[in-house]
Amino acid sequence: MAEVQEKDNTWVIVGVCIAAIVLLVVLLKKDETKHLQSGAVQALQQETFSKIEKRHTSNTSTAKEISGK
Repeated sequence: MAEVQEKDNTWVIVGVCIAAIVLLVVLLKKDETKHLQSGAVQALQQETFSKIEKRHTSNTSTAKEISGK
C-alpha cells in the first residue's frame, strides 16, 4: 500500500513570515520619514547652526585679552 504523505507547510509558513516582515519594514520606514516632510528638522538645524556660529564668534578673544594685559 502506498503511504499517505503529510503535506509539509514549513515553506508556506516561512514565506508568510518573510512577507510580513517586508511589509512591516516598509510601513515603519514610511512612518519614520513623516517628520521630514513637516520642515521641523530644517528649522531645528538652522537654530542649531546659528547657536554654533554665535558661540564661535563670541570666543574669538586674543591671548592678550584673556590674560588682561
